[in-house]
Amino acid sequence: MKLDSPIASESFAFESEFIDALTDIFERQIAFNQVLGLQITRIAPQGVESRIAMKPELVGHFAFNRVHGGVISAALDAMAGLAVMAAIGARHMDEPPAKRLQRFSKLGTIDLRIDYLRAAIGAQFKQRAQVLRLGSRVATVRMEFLSASDELLSVGTASYIVS
Repeated sequence: MKLDSPIASESFAFESEFIDALTDIFERQIAFNQVLGLQITRIAPQGVESRIAMKPELVGHFAFNRVHGGVISAALDAMAGLAVMAAIGARHMDEPPAKRLQRFSKLGTIDLRIDYLRAAIGAQFKQRAQVLRLGSRVATVRMEFLSASDELLSVGTASYIVS
């Protein structure tokens, strides 16, 4: 299943300065994302993607070597936040990248729901997120946690305060 974005028709890309800054925030400045091993693979107005490599610290069930549900939840929450940042950035393309990056100071999770569909067992996992609606105060996001072969393992929805 592929996420379709309400802003997917917009045919522009972010500046490398904006993408590099968001990647730095998520991969290096958020310490917990480093524990997860979160690696951003795509930041676009239409949505964001990342990957996580399995490692012993992420195991939730030792007998099956499957990913802990909290890891899935945290990864999807992080990706949803990044998707909101990308959507806000897309809304304000008339501003320089540095100014757009300042708009994220009030961003916070209001509600998070994760549905675990299949056991997450494997060496690599992908995450995707896209904003379904970006209002003036609240954003709604849909997320996916997938196997390396794109098998859907978990889905989520979340709401974020944006102002």
